[in-house]
Amino acid sequence: MAVASVRRAERPTPILGRRPVPLVIDLDGTLLRTDLLLEGAVSLLRQNLLMLFAMLLWLPRGRAYFKRKVAERAVLDIATMPANAALLAHIEAERAQGREIVLATAADELMALKVMQAFPVFDRVVASDGVKNLKGAAKAAQLATLYPQGFDYAGNAAADLPVWARAQNIIVVEAPRGVARAARALGKPVQEFPAASRLRALAKGLRLHQWAKNGLVFLPLLIGGKAGEPAAWGLAAAAFLALGLVASASYLLNDLLDLPHDRAHWSKRERPLASGRLPLPAGIAATILGLAGGLAVALAAGPAVLVGVLAYLALTLTYSAWLKRVPMLDALTLGSLFTLRIAVGVAAVSVAWSPWLLTFSMFLFTSLSFAKRHTELRGAAKRGRSGKLSGRGYQSADEPVVLAFGIAAGLASVVIFILYLANEAFRHAVLAAPLALWVFPMVLVLFMGRVWLLAGRDELHDDPVAFAVKDRPSLALAGIAGLAFGIAAFGLPQGFLAGWGL
Repeated sequence: MAVASVRRAERPTPILGRRPVPLVIDLDGTLLRTDLLLEGAVSLLRQNLLMLFAMLLWLPRGRAYFKRKVAERAVLDIATMPANAALLAHIEAERAQGREIVLATAADELMALKVMQAFPVFDRVVASDGVKNLKGAAKAAQLATLYPQGFDYAGNAAADLPVWARAQNIIVVEAPRGVARAARALGKPVQEFPAASRLRALAKGLRLHQWAKNGLVFLPLLIGGKAGEPAAWGLAAAAFLALGLVASASYLLNDLLDLPHDRAHWSKRERPLASGRLPLPAGIAATILGLAGGLAVALAAGPAVLVGVLAYLALTLTYSAWLKRVPMLDALTLGSLFTLRIAVGVAAVSVAWSPWLLTFSMFLFTSLSFAKRHTELRGAAKRGRSGKLSGRGYQSADEPVVLAFGIAAGLASVVIFILYLANEAFRHAVLAAPLALWVFPMVLVLFMGRVWLLAGRDELHDDPVAFAVKDRPSLALAGIAGLAFGIAAFGLPQGFLAGWGL
């Protein structure tokens, strides 16, 4: 069977003279900053996890057959896929000069035709047909047969080297350095479209700034009377690292599962995976390594820490797969994830459980979660989008309810912390200076007031935690709170007290 090839109706050539050789464009990683086969596989798993077993049955019948089956069943929105804007501009300029533009891809024909419909710059599509996989040498031979007069080729991977060897001119699009070096070594004219730093994109995708949340694991150590024990600090640090690795991997996994919604979102479409700056294979590999590394560190910190981290992971996955689309419950789940961090800290350093502290955490972070939803609803309304929030269960009419619940939860957290001080903190001898904790309710009121005030002004970042780590007043309040906790745990230096005649 011949490899699939589809041509548009002929169009007139706007220039006179000899027509230039066709410009052939690769699809995955070149025209689109993604891989349609992986996109399709993730789409199937998003619909039904049991499709994994079906895909395992398709694989032994060959890569082309596997691609065809995925293409037949996957639901992909090609229009929202991240395209290489610079390359597209080059293609359009060349097409205006009368060049034939060809999409040649190892992706299945069914997917390639959808791309042809979404990007009308292409005159012809050459793709895999369910029997033959059009990749590497097979693609090179097919193009040499179709265009004996020659062609120029734009690609991005090592598999494109045989095609570049047959091409007249080489176009290297955001390729790894080794691939670009090998392409230049072919001794032909080379045009390059350089890639942005993928390491920077990976760091952004891992949400390393979110590791600040994991600082909650040190809270039980400070208020539980073990602040002076180096071994306790080591265990808490291990719990911090384990949660950080698992949380970063969970963020990437959530982004993988939420790709269609992120690409339709006004700000989330700039996330590394949604924008294509972080390739899907790299995102998947980082997810696996992060989960494995985090669970290994948790096990080293102790069985109780491992159980806590596994509970955190299970709740995160449940949230990503289902709970984030359930109004109100989604915010409560996010509050629970913060509270689990404190529970992991309790398990790591083996201090007594504090129901007051855990309840305080639940209400505080549920309030911040509502602030995030409130900001998203305001942003959607501001951009003229009515109806449901993409990927969530909220509607624009829910904004007043979200606002009320968010502020109420924030004020409740202040009241609960005061009850914690009165009923627990001041009755235990584990703290050196518990009266210093009275600073915290005042700091909390100021912080929550600032968050909701800026939310009402549309000046709050989507994520209040990301906002807090960059906002100077919030950082100043955090410093005051940290100083108060330090004084509560260790007391004031003797020299300081003597200087005041105490």
